[in-house]
Amino acid sequence: LKAGGVAGVCVDLILFPLDTIKTRLQSPQGFRKAGGFRGIYAGVPSTAIGSFPNAAAFFITYENVKSMLHHGSASYLTPATHMVAASLGEVVACLVRVPSEVVKQRAQVSPSSSTLRILSHTLYHEGIQGLYRGYKSTVLREIPFSLVQFPLWESLKDLWSWKQGHVVDSWQSAVCGAFAGGFAAAVTTPLDVAKTRIMLAKAGSSTASGNVLAALGGIWRTQGLSGLFAGVVPRMAAISLGGFIFLGTYEKTRQLLL
Repeated sequence: LKAGGVAGVCVDLILFPLDTIKTRLQSPQGFRKAGGFRGIYAGVPSTAIGSFPNAAAFFITYENVKSMLHHGSASYLTPATHMVAASLGEVVACLVRVPSEVVKQRAQVSPSSSTLRILSHTLYHEGIQGLYRGYKSTVLREIPFSLVQFPLWESLKDLWSWKQGHVVDSWQSAVCGAFAGGFAAAVTTPLDVAKTRIMLAKAGSSTASGNVLAALGGIWRTQGLSGLFAGVVPRMAAISLGGFIFLGTYEKTRQLLL
């Protein structure tokens, strides 16, 4: 819990400006109208509050499911074990992540409004349900991401450990995390764009209903391939660097605590 929480806070706060740029590139009104480079830390209180419990919930679930599934399972099933553990971890973590993400992204594209004002406005007009708008699309983004990232991260660590004859150090784990995160970020960008559009859509609109396929179809029709991969460069940069900080900090903190 502590190792995951510390890792989550570090990566979310350090990389927040890149996340803001990515959100504004993906927003329906366009980068400039969404704020451009102004108020680059808009929405940071939401992230600061949500990042510790979000990351802690993920790693508690991930490590526990992984240890339960490892017992008696053959070595060739190890990647499948990591996929199942990561997927369940994301489902649990999204219960914390989605409300924080909704408030954060709305603040990022409305830098003149405070985080508290956006939270109260969402609750007043949409209720608790409004804070969980995009839960399904977030899970549908995070599960494919985790299916790619975590088995690749674990495999790269195992390969590096085998090559050097001892378990990887925390910095080596961080390098593996950067490669795994960057690759996973690239292939799941269309799902991230759809999730952003759903969270930012006006209440009552067709996009706000949360239909991921409809959102993807709408983006494809209006903007084509470039629309589906909007923000791919800052997303890859943020998640590659994030994978380095997040997974490296997690391994180092866990080593220090254990």
